[in-house]
Amino acid sequence: QVQLVESGGGLVQPGGSLRLSCAASGSIFKFWTMAWYRQAPGKQRDLVATIADGLHTNYRDSVKGRFTISRDNAKNTVYLQMNNLKPEDTAVYYCNIRETAVWGQGTQVTVSS
Repeated sequence: QVQLVESGGGLVQPGGSLRLSCAASGSIFKFWTMAWYRQAPGKQRDLVATIADGLHTNYRDSVKGRFTISRDNAKNTVYLQMNNLKPEDTAVYYCNIRETAVWGQGTQVTVSS
């Protein structure tokens, strides 16, 4: 059974940075397209970024130039580097194997002064 475990969330001031990590079990991690989503209170879960097995990446417009998704297949881990954070980035961030029902438990990111 595949499991995803996120870490790295926390409280940060506007303009600050955080790096989220998502560790996956499973020997075929390198073939999966991985995604980060986020969900703010009272709002729908939105796609933030994806990274394919060929390392092609995509981002939602509001995070382009500030967030970077990357992966280390040797560690079965996907990362989300978040720079110049804004209050509107506050949400629970979830890791997902793209187009599957496999999700992590989520990690809270709060951007506030």
